Amino acid sequence: MRNSEERAEGAGPFVSRLTWRLEEGGTAVWESRAARKRGTLAVRPEGAAETGARRAGATALGRLRRLNGVAAVSFTIGGTLFALGAALAQFSAGPATSATIYFAGGVFFTLGGYASLVQAINAPRRESTAGSLTTHHFRWWSYEPGRIDWLSTFVLFAGTLVFGVNLLDSFLQGLTSQQLNRLVWAPDMIGCLLFLISGHLAIAEICHGRPCVHRRSLGWWIVAVNQLGSVLFMVSAVAAFTRPETGSEISVGVANWGTLTGALCFAVAGVLQGFERP
Repeated sequence: MRNSEERAEGAGPFVSRLTWRLEEGGTAVWESRAARKRGTLAVRPEGAAETGARRAGATALGRLRRLNGVAAVSFTIGGTLFALGAALAQFSAGPATSATIYFAGGVFFTLGGYASLVQAINAPRRESTAGSLTTHHFRWWSYEPGRIDWLSTFVLFAGTLVFGVNLLDSFLQGLTSQQLNRLVWAPDMIGCLLFLISGHLAIAEICHGRPCVHRRSLGWWIVAVNQLGSVLFMVSAVAAFTRPETGSEISVGVANWGTLTGALCFAVAGVLQGFERP
Protein backbone atom coordinates (compact mmCIF):
# COMPACT_ATOMS: atom_id res chain seq x y z
CA MET A 1 0.00 0.00 0.00
CA ARG A 2 1.38 3.41 -0.95
CA ASN A 3 1.36 6.37 1.41
CA SER A 4 -1.59 8.61 0.57
CA GLU A 5 -2.40 12.17 1.44
CA GLU A 6 -5.78 12.31 3.12
CA ARG A 7 -6.54 15.94 3.83
CA ALA A 8 -5.13 19.39 3.19
CA GLU A 9 -6.38 22.33 5.27
CA GLY A 10 -5.77 26.06 5.21
CA ALA A 11 -7.06 29.47 4.21
CA GLY A 12 -7.75 30.19 0.54
CA PRO A 13 -4.82 29.03 -1.60
CA PHE A 14 -2.59 28.41 1.43
CA VAL A 15 -2.03 25.01 3.03
CA SER A 16 -1.20 25.12 6.74
CA ARG A 17 -1.96 21.52 7.74
CA LEU A 18 -1.58 18.20 5.92
CA THR A 19 -2.74 14.81 7.19
CA TRP A 20 -1.76 11.61 5.42
CA ARG A 21 -1.63 7.86 6.04
CA LEU A 22 1.74 6.18 6.45
CA GLU A 23 2.74 3.00 4.66
CA GLU A 24 3.54 1.26 7.94
CA GLY A 25 0.15 2.23 9.34
CA GLY A 26 -1.12 5.23 11.28
CA THR A 27 -1.13 8.87 10.20
CA ALA A 28 1.21 11.84 10.16
CA VAL A 29 0.23 15.50 10.53
CA TRP A 30 2.34 18.41 9.30
CA GLU A 31 1.43 21.90 10.53
CA SER A 32 3.37 24.88 9.23
CA ARG A 33 3.70 26.65 12.58
CA ALA A 34 4.70 23.51 14.49
CA ALA A 35 7.34 22.71 11.87
CA ARG A 36 8.64 26.29 11.82
CA LYS A 37 8.62 27.01 15.55
CA ARG A 38 9.26 23.60 17.08
CA GLY A 39 10.71 21.57 14.22
CA THR A 40 8.16 18.79 14.78
CA LEU A 41 5.78 16.62 12.82
CA ALA A 42 3.02 14.72 14.67
CA VAL A 43 2.81 10.96 14.08
CA ARG A 44 0.08 8.66 15.37
CA PRO A 45 0.74 4.93 15.03
CA GLU A 46 -2.22 2.85 13.96
CA GLY A 47 -4.52 2.14 16.88
CA ALA A 48 -2.74 4.57 19.24
CA ALA A 49 -4.71 7.18 21.16
CA GLU A 50 -1.75 9.52 21.69
CA THR A 51 0.25 11.38 19.08
CA GLY A 52 4.02 11.36 19.22
CA ALA A 53 6.36 13.77 17.49
CA ARG A 54 9.21 13.29 15.07
CA ARG A 55 11.72 16.11 15.05
CA ALA A 56 13.98 17.64 12.48
CA GLY A 57 17.73 17.05 12.68
CA ALA A 58 19.92 18.57 15.38
CA THR A 59 21.40 21.16 13.00
CA ALA A 60 17.96 22.39 11.95
CA LEU A 61 16.74 22.50 15.55
CA GLY A 62 19.79 24.51 16.59
CA ARG A 63 19.09 27.08 13.87
CA LEU A 64 15.43 27.32 14.83
CA ARG A 65 16.32 27.80 18.51
CA ARG A 66 18.74 30.62 17.75
CA LEU A 67 16.38 32.39 15.37
CA ASN A 68 13.46 31.98 17.75
CA GLY A 69 15.59 33.37 20.58
CA VAL A 70 16.63 36.41 18.54
CA ALA A 71 13.03 37.13 17.54
CA ALA A 72 11.67 36.66 21.07
CA VAL A 73 14.29 38.88 22.73
CA SER A 74 14.01 41.53 20.00
CA PHE A 75 10.23 41.85 20.26
CA THR A 76 10.41 41.88 24.05
CA ILE A 77 13.00 44.68 24.08
CA GLY A 78 11.35 46.56 21.21
CA GLY A 79 7.93 46.43 22.85
CA THR A 80 9.35 47.53 26.19
CA LEU A 81 11.14 50.51 24.61
CA PHE A 82 8.01 51.56 22.71
CA ALA A 83 5.99 51.39 25.93
CA LEU A 84 8.63 53.47 27.71
CA GLY A 85 8.66 56.05 24.91
CA ALA A 86 4.86 56.33 25.00
CA ALA A 87 4.85 56.70 28.79
CA LEU A 88 7.43 59.48 28.63
CA ALA A 89 5.49 61.22 25.85
CA GLN A 90 2.28 61.04 27.88
CA PHE A 91 3.90 62.54 30.94
CA SER A 92 5.45 65.51 29.16
CA ALA A 93 8.95 64.32 28.38
CA GLY A 94 10.76 66.14 25.59
CA PRO A 95 9.78 64.97 22.08
CA ALA A 96 13.41 64.28 21.19
CA THR A 97 13.73 61.87 24.14
CA SER A 98 10.62 59.93 23.17
CA ALA A 99 11.61 59.88 19.50
CA THR A 100 15.04 58.46 20.37
CA ILE A 101 13.55 55.71 22.51
CA TYR A 102 10.98 54.90 19.83
CA PHE A 103 13.73 54.66 17.23
CA ALA A 104 15.76 52.27 19.39
CA GLY A 105 12.64 50.16 19.86
CA GLY A 106 12.03 50.23 16.12
CA VAL A 107 15.50 48.79 15.48
CA PHE A 108 14.67 45.82 17.71
CA PHE A 109 11.26 45.38 16.05
CA THR A 110 12.97 45.24 12.65
CA LEU A 111 15.50 42.71 13.92
CA GLY A 112 12.68 40.58 15.35
CA GLY A 113 10.72 40.81 12.11
CA TYR A 114 13.69 39.72 10.02
CA ALA A 115 14.57 36.87 12.40
CA SER A 116 10.96 35.65 12.11
CA LEU A 117 11.21 35.76 8.31
CA VAL A 118 14.51 33.86 8.27
CA GLN A 119 12.98 31.27 10.59
CA ALA A 120 10.13 30.76 8.12
CA ILE A 121 12.58 30.54 5.22
CA ASN A 122 14.59 27.82 6.94
CA ALA A 123 11.73 25.89 8.49
CA PRO A 124 11.94 22.10 8.03
CA ARG A 125 9.71 21.05 5.12
CA ARG A 126 7.45 18.10 4.58
CA GLU A 127 8.42 17.10 1.04
CA SER A 128 7.47 13.44 0.93
CA THR A 129 4.74 11.19 2.24
CA ALA A 130 7.15 9.61 4.73
CA GLY A 131 6.63 10.67 8.34
CA SER A 132 9.68 12.94 8.44
CA LEU A 133 10.84 16.51 7.85
CA THR A 134 13.44 17.67 5.33
CA THR A 135 15.98 20.41 6.04
CA HIS A 136 17.74 22.39 3.30
CA HIS A 137 20.87 24.52 3.40
CA PHE A 138 20.59 27.73 5.36
CA ARG A 139 19.33 30.80 3.47
CA TRP A 140 19.07 34.47 4.43
CA TRP A 141 16.37 35.21 1.85
CA SER A 142 13.78 33.52 -0.35
CA TYR A 143 10.67 34.46 -2.32
CA GLU A 144 7.79 32.11 -1.47
CA PRO A 145 4.48 34.03 -1.46
CA GLY A 146 2.58 30.77 -1.84
CA ARG A 147 3.45 29.83 1.76
CA ILE A 148 1.29 31.47 4.42
CA ASP A 149 4.07 31.44 7.04
CA TRP A 150 6.51 33.15 4.67
CA LEU A 151 3.91 35.73 3.63
CA SER A 152 2.89 36.53 7.21
CA THR A 153 6.48 37.06 8.39
CA PHE A 154 7.43 38.98 5.24
CA VAL A 155 4.52 41.40 5.68
CA LEU A 156 5.49 41.81 9.35
CA PHE A 157 9.10 42.59 8.37
CA ALA A 158 7.90 45.06 5.73
CA GLY A 159 5.76 46.73 8.40
CA THR A 160 8.78 47.20 10.66
CA LEU A 161 10.68 48.84 7.78
CA VAL A 162 7.81 51.26 7.12
CA PHE A 163 7.71 52.07 10.82
CA GLY A 164 11.40 52.92 10.49
CA VAL A 165 10.51 55.64 7.97
CA ASN A 166 7.92 56.99 10.41
CA LEU A 167 10.42 56.97 13.28
CA LEU A 168 13.17 58.68 11.29
CA ASP A 169 10.81 61.40 10.04
CA SER A 170 9.65 62.05 13.60
CA PHE A 171 13.05 63.66 14.27
CA LEU A 172 12.31 66.41 11.72
CA GLN A 173 11.52 69.79 13.20
CA GLY A 174 9.30 72.65 12.01
CA LEU A 175 7.00 70.55 9.84
CA THR A 176 3.59 71.86 8.80
CA SER A 177 0.44 69.84 9.51
CA GLN A 178 0.40 68.54 5.93
CA GLN A 179 4.05 67.53 6.14
CA LEU A 180 3.51 65.77 9.47
CA ASN A 181 0.63 63.78 8.04
CA ARG A 182 2.55 62.88 4.90
CA LEU A 183 5.95 62.09 6.39
CA VAL A 184 5.09 60.81 9.88
CA TRP A 185 1.43 59.84 10.06
CA ALA A 186 1.07 58.11 6.67
CA PRO A 187 4.00 55.67 7.21
CA ASP A 188 2.63 55.00 10.69
CA MET A 189 -0.75 54.05 9.24
CA ILE A 190 0.80 51.88 6.54
CA GLY A 191 2.99 50.10 9.10
CA CYS A 192 -0.01 49.45 11.35
CA LEU A 193 -2.01 48.10 8.40
CA LEU A 194 0.83 45.73 7.47
CA PHE A 195 1.01 44.52 11.08
CA LEU A 196 -2.73 43.82 11.01
CA ILE A 197 -2.45 41.92 7.72
CA SER A 198 0.46 39.90 9.07
CA GLY A 199 -1.50 39.08 12.23
CA HIS A 200 -4.55 38.04 10.20
CA LEU A 201 -2.38 35.66 8.15
CA ALA A 202 -0.84 34.26 11.34
CA ILE A 203 -4.30 33.59 12.76
CA ALA A 204 -5.38 31.95 9.50
CA GLU A 205 -2.25 29.79 9.66
CA ILE A 206 -2.74 28.54 13.20
CA CYS A 207 -6.54 28.14 12.79
CA HIS A 208 -6.22 26.64 9.27
CA GLY A 209 -8.64 29.12 7.73
CA ARG A 210 -11.42 28.86 10.31
CA PRO A 211 -12.19 31.02 13.37
CA CYS A 212 -10.79 29.27 16.41
CA VAL A 213 -9.87 29.67 20.05
CA HIS A 214 -7.16 27.28 21.26
CA ARG A 215 -6.77 28.21 24.90
CA ARG A 216 -4.23 25.42 25.50
CA SER A 217 -2.08 26.40 22.52
CA LEU A 218 0.87 28.67 23.30
CA GLY A 219 1.18 29.55 19.62
CA TRP A 220 -2.45 30.69 19.49
CA TRP A 221 -1.95 32.97 22.51
CA ILE A 222 1.16 34.51 20.95
CA VAL A 223 -0.67 35.22 17.70
CA ALA A 224 -3.75 36.57 19.50
CA VAL A 225 -1.78 38.89 21.80
CA ASN A 226 0.27 40.19 18.87
CA GLN A 227 -2.89 40.90 16.90
CA LEU A 228 -4.38 42.77 19.85
CA GLY A 229 -1.20 44.84 19.92
CA SER A 230 -1.59 45.58 16.21
CA VAL A 231 -5.18 46.75 16.75
CA LEU A 232 -4.06 49.06 19.56
CA PHE A 233 -1.26 50.42 17.35
CA MET A 234 -3.85 51.19 14.66
CA VAL A 235 -6.06 53.01 17.19
CA SER A 236 -3.02 55.02 18.23
CA ALA A 237 -2.15 55.86 14.63
CA VAL A 238 -5.67 57.09 13.84
CA ALA A 239 -5.64 59.29 16.95
CA ALA A 240 -2.26 60.77 15.94
CA PHE A 241 -3.61 62.40 12.76
CA THR A 242 -2.81 66.12 12.77
CA ARG A 243 -5.84 68.28 11.95
CA PRO A 244 -4.78 70.97 9.46
CA GLU A 245 -7.21 73.54 10.81
CA THR A 246 -5.83 73.34 14.38
CA GLY A 247 -2.34 71.88 13.94
CA SER A 248 -3.00 69.41 16.79
CA GLU A 249 -3.49 65.66 16.90
CA ILE A 250 -6.99 64.20 17.18
CA SER A 251 -6.17 62.84 20.64
CA VAL A 252 -2.67 62.87 22.10
CA GLY A 253 -3.80 60.77 25.07
CA VAL A 254 -5.36 58.04 22.92
CA ALA A 255 -2.28 58.02 20.67
CA ASN A 256 0.11 57.60 23.59
CA TRP A 257 -1.95 55.07 25.52
CA GLY A 258 -2.68 53.09 22.36
CA THR A 259 1.04 52.89 21.63
CA LEU A 260 1.88 51.98 25.23
CA THR A 261 -0.67 49.17 25.56
CA GLY A 262 -0.01 47.87 22.05
CA ALA A 263 3.73 47.80 22.73
CA LEU A 264 3.18 45.91 25.97
CA CYS A 265 1.21 43.30 24.00
CA PHE A 266 4.20 42.75 21.71
CA ALA A 267 6.55 42.60 24.70
CA VAL A 268 4.37 39.97 26.41
CA ALA A 269 4.09 37.97 23.18
CA GLY A 270 7.88 38.16 22.85
CA VAL A 271 8.30 36.62 26.31
CA LEU A 272 5.80 33.89 25.43
CA GLN A 273 7.59 33.24 22.15
CA GLY A 274 10.71 32.43 24.10
CA PHE A 275 8.91 29.31 25.36
CA GLU A 276 7.64 28.26 21.90
CA ARG A 277 10.93 26.75 20.83
CA PRO A 278 12.20 23.44 19.48
